[in-house]
Amino acid sequence: MNLQTFILVALQVSIVVTIFGFGLKATKEDLLYVVSRPGRLIRCLLAMFVIMPVLVVALAKEFDFLPAVEIAIVSLALSPVPPLLPKKEGKAAGRASFALSLMVTMALLSVVIVPVGVHLLGLFYGKPFRMGPGAVAKLILTMAMLPLVVGMIVRTLAPVVAEKIASPALLAAEILLPLAGLAIVGASANAILALVGNGTLIAIIVFILAGLMVGHLLGGPDPEDRAVLALSTASRHPGIAMAVAAANYPGNQAIGSAILLYFLVNIVLSIPYVRWQMRRAAAAR
Repeated sequence: MNLQTFILVALQVSIVVTIFGFGLKATKEDLLYVVSRPGRLIRCLLAMFVIMPVLVVALAKEFDFLPAVEIAIVSLALSPVPPLLPKKEGKAAGRASFALSLMVTMALLSVVIVPVGVHLLGLFYGKPFRMGPGAVAKLILTMAMLPLVVGMIVRTLAPVVAEKIASPALLAAEILLPLAGLAIVGASANAILALVGNGTLIAIIVFILAGLMVGHLLGGPDPEDRAVLALSTASRHPGIAMAVAAANYPGNQAIGSAILLYFLVNIVLSIPYVRWQMRRAAAAR
């Protein structure tokens, strides 16, 4: 196993362990939080899978982005919530049940929404874009649903064991994830830096800030829900975005670099919003 393969495996393991840790604490009511509230579900779908893709297409038409950048942000706009986001939303004083339920609901719906969205964008651009539901379902199953279900089964059958291993599992993932992420970014540093200064960074910043604003405005009157939807709309699943890009433009490394740059910029731009929500929650106590 070479270093690159080891890093990717470490990243995947950290994500799986994190989702498993969520499952050790999740309840059926947590998972059904969004679907049992149709108004919230409609606002989430509108923010993530209607407004953001339309905004991205408008930006792409208005500005002369590099083809790789345009493909990257379009792929991101069609991707669901990343599996690690509920932890960040919890730090922003977001409602834990909403965060976890939104991740699961959007992951399941993306099996249908992503292929349909890719097809519609292909018709709009006049290009044969494609992404089969099987490929999306495989990603969702292995990286999100399976470890979550296993964690919930352990919680149901052995609640004492689940209580003991939940914190160590999440702690191990917290240590492994940033190390693997830094290694991946370090290995791709030259490719990422090559995109800075040609409009890519501006496009990514606009995408993220627009996502935060759209999600915050559509999050409803409850500040806890606003924080969750804002971060969810701005933060997209890089793995699915890369899968969409790879299915249509195999071998184009610039697209992957643009998605990695988005991942880094998203972390930086989310910090002020998370801190603002933390201060708001502290002041409300």
